[in-house]
Amino acid sequence: MKMSENEKRADLEDQGQDQDQQQDQQQEQEQAGGKMEILLELNLKQKLATRLGTVLMATCIFVFLCWDSALASLTLGAVVALLLRNPTFVFALVMTASRDLKAFHRFVALNIYLLRKDRGGFTVARCFQEQARRRPKKTCFVMDDRRLSFAEALEFSQKIAGYFKDRGLQEGDCVALLMETRLEYPCIWLGLSQLGVITALINSNLRGESLLHSIKVANAKALIVGSELLDVLKSLREKEQLAEVPIYQYTDDEVRGVAGHELLPGAVDLVSALRTQTKLQLPRTARPEEARSKLLYVYTSGTTGLPKAAVITNLRFLFMSAGSYYMLRISSDDVVYDPLPLYHTAGGIVGVGNAILNGSTVVLRKKFSARNFWLDCNRHSCTVAQYIGELCRYLLATSYEPDQQKHSLRLMYGNGLRPQIWSKFVRKFGIPHVGEIYGATEGNSNLINITNREGAIGFVPVYGARLYPVQVLRCDEYTGEPLKDSKGHCIRCLPGQAGLLVGKVDARRAVSAFHGYADKGASEQKLLRNVFTSGDVYFNSGDMVVRDILGYFYFKDRTGDTFRWRGENVATQEVEAIITNCVGLEDCVVYGVQIPHVEGKAGMAAIVDPDRKVDMDYLSVVLRGSLPPYARPLFIRLLDEIPRTATFKLKKRELAKEAYDIGQLSDPIYYLNRDGIYRPLSQEQYESLLSGKAGL
Repeated sequence: MKMSENEKRADLEDQGQDQDQQQDQQQEQEQAGGKMEILLELNLKQKLATRLGTVLMATCIFVFLCWDSALASLTLGAVVALLLRNPTFVFALVMTASRDLKAFHRFVALNIYLLRKDRGGFTVARCFQEQARRRPKKTCFVMDDRRLSFAEALEFSQKIAGYFKDRGLQEGDCVALLMETRLEYPCIWLGLSQLGVITALINSNLRGESLLHSIKVANAKALIVGSELLDVLKSLREKEQLAEVPIYQYTDDEVRGVAGHELLPGAVDLVSALRTQTKLQLPRTARPEEARSKLLYVYTSGTTGLPKAAVITNLRFLFMSAGSYYMLRISSDDVVYDPLPLYHTAGGIVGVGNAILNGSTVVLRKKFSARNFWLDCNRHSCTVAQYIGELCRYLLATSYEPDQQKHSLRLMYGNGLRPQIWSKFVRKFGIPHVGEIYGATEGNSNLINITNREGAIGFVPVYGARLYPVQVLRCDEYTGEPLKDSKGHCIRCLPGQAGLLVGKVDARRAVSAFHGYADKGASEQKLLRNVFTSGDVYFNSGDMVVRDILGYFYFKDRTGDTFRWRGENVATQEVEAIITNCVGLEDCVVYGVQIPHVEGKAGMAAIVDPDRKVDMDYLSVVLRGSLPPYARPLFIRLLDEIPRTATFKLKKRELAKEAYDIGQLSDPIYYLNRDGIYRPLSQEQYESLLSGKAGL
């Protein structure tokens, strides 16, 4: 579709930021990363006030209820004595009462919704049919100047179902879907799901072996591909690696006949075939087991190897999408901006689920654009927007324009908003409410921050810490292995102790079920057994978190990201936060690298600096004043771009493998000299490091 001149100009501006303006903002940006305060213990005044309040409350209860009963008085006295010994618990209980009451009400509503759908055998397709019949003319999906109403989206999905039923596909089969974001994308897998066919949502950025692996691990019986990605398939077909998989090509009318979009030899023109296809209606009655049947395969990002196909059942989809809907009070009247890729959980489930399950209008974008973000929100009158990973930092790095605060957003929600830019982001763009969500595609360790608590990924009420299926275990920060007590069981962390976040597996409940991956062996590797009692099973998130005394959780690091240097554990996120704020919110990633003849791993930081403007002397001073000696990176690499996944996660493994080899790398590598200043790594210093003569 044609874009407006403003959007074209904005996309061009995305490719090259105004460097001079960023320098003018640098001082303000550096101040944005002040340390976030986490409440870990009460001060003396808070303890005294809490105890005084407890005594006053007990006195009132005694005067009005217990003065004439010896048993009641003794019971009250025992309770008061216990509370006076635990002022922290009383303080937390009082301070979080409003929060917990609100969360309890919403959580109960969510579970009632899930229970009804589960017992009724509701699939995602059946839920969407309900919404489409309730509001047929309302806009369902919007992208650029195109839009699909709920009735049109339902009709398209029913044609998909009819067509592939005629092709012989049946329940339990799998179809791989490889295409970029378009209005029809969710309708395709919705149609296939009417047949009980599982759709493998293939990352459109994959190439070569990773792409072939993703198709084969799902055991796909067919492949639907967008014409914009034909070049990706040609090399695989030339090697006859996909010779036996039927290919259905989807070519938009706007590009039909354009060079590069010709029909692939042997492929079926899906758009033409659907024009004469009759619709296939869902059966009037649902089978109870349908709600727990497989719906999608969604692939992990592949930061640590080949992508793994996580199993998403219909009930799991309902939980992930309805969870944010209920807990964050999104409504069917909201217009939700979803600029995220549809082959991942955030955009393709949590985002589009607002339309499919709840009747909201969802605005899609082919590719995220920082410059067009606010233009799109204003143009489509969006009231809710999604974010993931680094998108908020990309938005923050754009030059200020008055239109950025003229939006109608009341809520932005997602995961990965860094604490060091949280408050600055909210102030600059005037965001009334931020809903930070914690969760993994395949995981059951789910948390959500509904109170705008800065930096928190969610909370568990202080009185429900042992009841809610999410726990924090003490572990070795370097290896991530849980520590055990004398009985061989894991140990829960106290507030302030960093530990491994795990979720109890209970197949009976949508909230805590774990469906794993298509590869059963990979599923087993994510489970911990006999954690607190014999026979219990927990999902290992691989994330290190810290809990405060109010029950809020804060992300600390990935277990694999922590490395050991000079006998100390180095948490990469803390180092990344300091460097990021020092260099003006540019991308930065910290990782450990091996040095021959030296124990542990030395820290290395990779910073995006295409114009080589980072002031190394200033950075040296900041790191000396902010980090202990063992946590300061020994090497700094400046590069034009950091390799990342499609969801903007930085690929540390690739950088760690390349390390500091100045013979192979053309990027500038700086070395921390004995005087505390970073200078270019010389050949002499490099050889000393390799020979073990560097004095480390």
